[in-house]
Amino acid sequence: MANTRKYCGREFGEKDIETIRRIVAEDPDRTRARISRMVCEELAWHKPDGKLKDMSCRVALLRMQEDGLLLLPPPRQTNGNGKPYRRRTAAAQPGFPVTDPAGDLTELALDLVSDRRASHLWNEYVDRYHYLRYTPLPGAQLRYFATARGQVLALLGFGAAAWKTEPRDRFVGWTHEERKRNLHLVVNNSRFLILPWVRSRHLASRLLGMATRRLARDWEERYAYRPVLLETFVEVSRFHGTCYKAANWIYVGNTKGRGKLDVRNEYAKPVKSIWLLPLTKRFRALLRA
Repeated sequence: MANTRKYCGREFGEKDIETIRRIVAEDPDRTRARISRMVCEELAWHKPDGKLKDMSCRVALLRMQEDGLLLLPPPRQTNGNGKPYRRRTAAAQPGFPVTDPAGDLTELALDLVSDRRASHLWNEYVDRYHYLRYTPLPGAQLRYFATARGQVLALLGFGAAAWKTEPRDRFVGWTHEERKRNLHLVVNNSRFLILPWVRSRHLASRLLGMATRRLARDWEERYAYRPVLLETFVEVSRFHGTCYKAANWIYVGNTKGRGKLDVRNEYAKPVKSIWLLPLTKRFRALLRA
């Protein structure tokens, strides 16, 4: 398709951009949220469960504005997008040291983030103690707290898969059109943080196992479809992916040191190893359907 732009896994042609500009210009009092919903309705941009893909659309609109394609109305509320996450509370202060092996931790559990208070706390923990800090996960996502004896030990986050990565796509064996159609069935483990004061042997691999055994069911309950493949990216200068290997994830290769949407090779990124975990034996057939 000539003169197209790709945002959030969707290609936008010139007519699509003109439609978005018209929606923005029609009513200066429209909020960004309303514009996003109208764009989804007019361009028939839906999630697999039939709902509007408005959160991905909001991200796409912001990127279009950054690229000079349109001008959105000012935000009505300052939600902190694009700004450092500054929330700091006593609830996310360092806890008691934990040194017991994972097998000795009683009441080890995963709790799904399901309300605003838990969401804020998860964000704060990640921002304070993860080397990548906190950034919002666009689109469908699940986040978990790992707890034992009433104390938070670790946090996990799952969200949208990378649009294109050669080792993963070669492993799946799908075409461009198959990937475009079924990418939502792949979920990315975008954050995994064991808190700095927790030194529990085998905890990381055990938590990965607990999370992956329940994720497809939790995802289906929230989004009305089941993912069939998990992916994650491990920065090779920092980590070896040992816990993923121990949890039976499959190493398929390394990235080329580019961002997931950097088609012009303009932005250098750390090289990362790519690990995959099929959630069903039929994952290839389902991803290529």
